[in-house]
Amino acid sequence: MSAKKPINPYIVLALAILAPGAGHVAAGAPQRGLGFAFFSLLLAILTWHTTTPDTSFIGRSAGGLFVWALSIPDAYRIARLRYEMWRHGQKVASGENSIHSS
Repeated sequence: MSAKKPINPYIVLALAILAPGAGHVAAGAPQRGLGFAFFSLLLAILTWHTTTPDTSFIGRSAGGLFVWALSIPDAYRIARLRYEMWRHGQKVASGENSIHSS
């Protein structure tokens, strides 16, 4: 009996870079992903309204970009852990023992 193979962590990384929360949703953590997406949007709106109009776009949306930047390695970490746990389970199921190989 083998569990379904999880999505490749590099695909999750690419999705996380493209949109906040998308990597988490793809990795199987949709609530966490939606939380990151919500707070990215919320902080982007908050910093947009609290900065002056002469501030650059990056500066005006810095709060949301910061949360988005934090979500990228988090999504990759979740995907990598799930992938490695699945891979370890496959090795155990096949009888392969990488620690004590003769």
